[in-house]
Amino acid sequence: LEHRNRRYQLHSADVLALEFPFTPEFNQTVTVQPDGYVTLRGVENLHVEGETLPEVTHALRMAYSKILHDPVINVELKDFEKPFFIVGGEVGHPGKFELREDTTATEAVAIAGGFRDSAKHSQVLLFHRVQGGWARVKKLDMKKMLKEGDLDEDAYLEPGDFLYVPKNTMSKIAKFIPTSSMGFYANPGVLR
Repeated sequence: LEHRNRRYQLHSADVLALEFPFTPEFNQTVTVQPDGYVTLRGVENLHVEGETLPEVTHALRMAYSKILHDPVINVELKDFEKPFFIVGGEVGHPGKFELREDTTATEAVAIAGGFRDSAKHSQVLLFHRVQGGWARVKKLDMKKMLKEGDLDEDAYLEPGDFLYVPKNTMSKIAKFIPTSSMGFYANPGVLR
């Protein structure tokens, strides 16, 4: 449960409103810069990317306690990156979609317009980013899940996940081939 209901961690471009009820001259709205820092009025810049709001509030109180006695600070997240997932490959409408609630991989394919005829839905790949620039990859056999009606293997998506539906083997064969090549396939004994 802790994994599924963890607190939001700040990203670059998130916007925070800092309110100082007893010292309003320090009130400010700050944006998390691409390097993860926010520029603050009266104190040094603070790295906040990857931190939760309670962690940032504590860090701000520590930073401002150098110039204010027992500072009271209210921190509000004003704008943030909306959770999303991406579906690519052989689906009706590949793209980036907002992750509004618990969504499974099969539901994500449906949201993206379902499988195309050229889809190899027995080898759908789910990529999930992990620390250090790596991605965890899980292969899903959606053909088996949907055929048997057993969705126990269906995976819940997490923000930033990428679901890729590859082409099946038959769709990789060229739609047009020169007719001179057809004689070889239709009458292979000619070469003897």
